[in-house]
Amino acid sequence: MKKSVMTLVMTGAALGMLSGCKSDEKELPEAKAKINIKTEVVHQQTVNDGLEIPAHVDVDPSKMVHVYAPLSGRLLNLAVQPGQEVRKGQTVAMLQSGDVAGARSDFEKAKIEALRADRVLERGKLLLAHEVMSQAEFDELKAADDAAHSEQERARQRVHELGFSENGTSDTTAVTSPITGSVLDIGTAAGEMQRSLETSNGIATVANLDEVWVVGDVFERDLAAVKSRSTADVTLQAYPGETFHGTVANVGDVFDPQTHALKVRVVLKNPGHRLKPQMYGSIRIGTGQRPMILVPLASVIHDGSIASVYVKNGDKFDARVVKLGAAHGDKVEVTGGLSDGDVVVTQGAAFLRTPVGD
Repeated sequence: MKKSVMTLVMTGAALGMLSGCKSDEKELPEAKAKINIKTEVVHQQTVNDGLEIPAHVDVDPSKMVHVYAPLSGRLLNLAVQPGQEVRKGQTVAMLQSGDVAGARSDFEKAKIEALRADRVLERGKLLLAHEVMSQAEFDELKAADDAAHSEQERARQRVHELGFSENGTSDTTAVTSPITGSVLDIGTAAGEMQRSLETSNGIATVANLDEVWVVGDVFERDLAAVKSRSTADVTLQAYPGETFHGTVANVGDVFDPQTHALKVRVVLKNPGHRLKPQMYGSIRIGTGQRPMILVPLASVIHDGSIASVYVKNGDKFDARVVKLGAAHGDKVEVTGGLSDGDVVVTQGAAFLRTPVGD
């Protein structure tokens, strides 16, 4: 009898301990949730709204030039490298050309013909004075002399166009930059033959980067929100947390046939040339103010394509499916599913999710 009572007591104690363990295990997550959960009352508020579009930095085409060889010849050396700053008139490369010898030869031939025409004209004057030559014959000599001098001047100008003097002997010329700017790229190498206008690749590309374009694509559905002179904020992946302020300088007139989007351009000053061509970022264009409900990004629970937030309902929290709009910093707009005055979980929402498999 005594042994049976002891057995029952021990069994009851063991069951109590097991029950206590299960109770503790069940309460731990709830206790943890209560410690980490924070809530916030959401209200409709008036916020500066905007349209955000992907964009990239580009060069102003009117401030970029492709430097080509002015004549055919062999490139002796390059005097610049990509990224280098150059001044207007600074030597980019040295070129040796046989075209110069041909141009000088044409000038010398034209010079000889002009001298010969001058001597013939002088003899014609004497013959005309002694009435041995008619006036009509003299006029023909005068016209031939004028034509010879015109050809000499044309040949002289051709030599000057090539960058040489008609009295010189050198066949080497300097190819110079027509503007002050940065060398974006080099399209050739020392030793290569240049075919003047037949060459598809220039010697170098030079651009003035004191001002740059930030170009984005706006789709047809958003076109009404974009107007010239609208305020625009530019953010770039290279400079997180930094915003560059400007205005919309131009909205394109022709839709891209591939993307069916219009080009939007913002012009920015670029001191120190921090903004580099082809940098990626975005343009946020101000579209005015409107009322909206914002919640912290941490409040939103994503399950595939479904977004939800936890809303306090008495002593419990209910998951509520919501529709999201655009992000505004560390908050996101809720376009459907919440009402003004709802109490939303802003921290610890993950603890309220139903564990998978339970």
